[in-house]
Amino acid sequence: MQSQEIRTRFLTFFKTRGHSIIPSASVVPEHDPSVLFTTAGMHPLVPYLLGGAHPLGKRLANVQKCIRMQDIDEVGDATHDTFFEMLGNWSLGDPASPDGIGQGGYFKQEAIKWSYELLISKEIGFGLDPARLYITCFAGDESAPRDDESAHIWQSVGIPENRIYFLPKENNWWSPGDTGPCGPDTEMFYDVSEKGLGDLSREEFLAADERQEVVEIWNDVFMEYEKREGKVVGKLSQKNVDTGAGLERLAMVLQGKKSIFDTDLFTPIVDVIRSQATKQDEHAERVVADHIRTAVFMIADGVLPSNTDRGYILRRILRRAVRYADTLGIPAGALAYIAESVHGIYSDVYSELSDAQTLITETVIKEEGSFRKTLARGIMVLNTELYARDYFPGQAIGVLDVSGGFTPGDNNILTGKFFFNLYQSHGFPFELSIEELQNRGRKISSTDIDRLEKEFLSEMKAHQELSRAGAEQKFKGGLAGHSDMEVRYHTATHLLHQALTDVLGEGVGQMGSNITSERLRFDFSHAAKMTDEEKQKVEDIVNKKIKEDVPVQRVVLSRQEAESTDARHFFKDKYGDEVSVYFIGSDMEHAYSKEFCGGPHVTHTGELGHFKITKEEAVAAGVRRIKAVLE
Repeated sequence: MQSQEIRTRFLTFFKTRGHSIIPSASVVPEHDPSVLFTTAGMHPLVPYLLGGAHPLGKRLANVQKCIRMQDIDEVGDATHDTFFEMLGNWSLGDPASPDGIGQGGYFKQEAIKWSYELLISKEIGFGLDPARLYITCFAGDESAPRDDESAHIWQSVGIPENRIYFLPKENNWWSPGDTGPCGPDTEMFYDVSEKGLGDLSREEFLAADERQEVVEIWNDVFMEYEKREGKVVGKLSQKNVDTGAGLERLAMVLQGKKSIFDTDLFTPIVDVIRSQATKQDEHAERVVADHIRTAVFMIADGVLPSNTDRGYILRRILRRAVRYADTLGIPAGALAYIAESVHGIYSDVYSELSDAQTLITETVIKEEGSFRKTLARGIMVLNTELYARDYFPGQAIGVLDVSGGFTPGDNNILTGKFFFNLYQSHGFPFELSIEELQNRGRKISSTDIDRLEKEFLSEMKAHQELSRAGAEQKFKGGLAGHSDMEVRYHTATHLLHQALTDVLGEGVGQMGSNITSERLRFDFSHAAKMTDEEKQKVEDIVNKKIKEDVPVQRVVLSRQEAESTDARHFFKDKYGDEVSVYFIGSDMEHAYSKEFCGGPHVTHTGELGHFKITKEEAVAAGVRRIKAVLE
C-alpha cells in the first residue's frame, strides 16, 4: 500500500465517522515559544484541548507535518527520522453518547475500537494481521490509576490478555511539556519479524522492541489530566482523545519493508543519493536522505539557517548532511539536487514545497558552500597548531580556545578540549580531525583515539548541559501562549503587522512570530533596514490604535467567505473549510486589522498598554526582525 493510499484511507475512515478533516499546520508553531517545532499533531490544537470551541466541531482528523530532533543520533536505523507525518484523530470534549454516535466527543471505547478496526480491516483499513499486534497500557502511579479500562476494551475487540502489557509512565503517558493537557496512553506495536514472534512475556516483548522486531505504529492518548510546572495537578474540565500514527512506520509495515528508508517516502531520495555517490554506506545514505528531507520542510515553512533556535537546528542538520555526503563521495553542490527529489515525492501533498522551491535550492547551495569554507578554515587552524607543535615544542602551544587564538598549555599533548574547541569554532567534527592527523602521517594509537574521544565527548556534554539549561529557562512552562501578557502580545502582533504594512508597503509579509510573557518577536519580509523615522511611525500607529480602545472581535466563516474579506492568512493550507477570523474595529468592513487566527486575544486594544520597539535587525537576506514590549 503506497503512502498516498495510506493517507487517504486514514482520513476517509474518520470522515465517515463524523470527523472534520483539517489541513496540516506549519512545522513552525504559531505563537508558541515552548517548542521550536511542531512535534505532534496536538500542538496546533492546544486551545481546543483546553476547552476552546473549534470552528469545525468536536471531531477532527488530519495528517500533520512534525519535526523531532531528540532522536537525531538514532537516524540511520530502521525506524528513526527527524521529519515525519503524523496521522491523527481527535475528540475535543466529553462523549455525547455512550456509543459515540453523532458529532459529539468520544473517549476510550470508540478510540480503541476504531484504531483496531482501521488496522485490521482489509476492506476499509490497512488489513494488518491481528495475530502480530501487541498492546501496551499505563501501569498506574501516584498521578493516575492503572488503565484497566483500556486493557478490557482491547480484550473485547479481540486482543488476547497475554498480548497486553502494563508499562510505567515513561512508556505509556503522553505530555507535551511541563504545562498543559496530558494523560495515559495505549500504544499499538506490530511484529515485523520474518517468521513471527508469537506470544511474548513482558520481558520478551521489551527485548523485541529494543531489537526493533516489534514497531510502535499507533498511540491513543486519553487527555483528561493537567500538568503544571512538571506535576500533574488534577483533571481537565473535559476529556480529550489525541491519537497519532506515524506514516513512515505504517508505510514500512504495509509495504513489507525492513526500514522506513525502503518505503516510497524515501527510496526516490536514496536513489538520487546513490546516483551521485562513489562509495557505499547505507547508514550515511539514510542520514543524508533524512536530513535533506527535514531541511526542505523547514525551509518551506520559513526557517532559514542561523546560529540560534530553529535556524541553528536547520544549520546543524545541513552540515551533518554535508559530512555524511562527503563519506559517500558525493560531489560538492549535489545536496541541492538531492533536495529536488524531496519535492518530487511531496509536491502533490504539500503545495508549500512548490511555492518555496527556489528558496530551498538557494538556501541549500549557500549553506553547503558556507560550511565548506568553514571546514577549510578549520583545516588551516589544525595545520597551524600541528606546525607549532612540530617546530616550537618548547613553547607548549597547548589548547586552542573558542575565539580561534592560542592559550598556554602545560604540555605538548593534543587534548579532547582542543578538538572540541576546533569543532565549536569551525564546525570541524572530531572524526575528521583524527582523519586529517592520520593523513598527515601522524600515528595515533587506538588507545589515544579513545582517550581523545572521551575527552571530546566530556567537553561536548558539559556544553550541552549549559545549552540545555539556557533553553529550559527560555522555553520553560510547556505549552505556552495563554497567560494574560501573552494574550496581550498576541493582539499587539496583529497591530504591528498592519502598521508595518502601512509604513513599508504591501511587500511586508509575516515570516515568523514568537511570543513570550516578556516580549513579542515578529519576522517579516522587507529588503532594507528600517530607518528610525519608519520605526517611530510604526510605534505611533500602534499606540494610536491602543489609545482609541478599538474592539477586538472574532467571527467564524467558511474558507471562501473568509478569503473574500481580505483577511491576512500566512501559513498556507493550515485552515480548514471553516476558519476563525479576528478583526480589530467596529465591523469587518472597516476593521483596521483582520487575520485568520485561532486566538486568543484581548477584547479591546486599550488593554494592551504602551507599545515600544526595542530592536530591529536582519535575520536573513530579505527578512527583518522586530522585538517589542508592552509597558
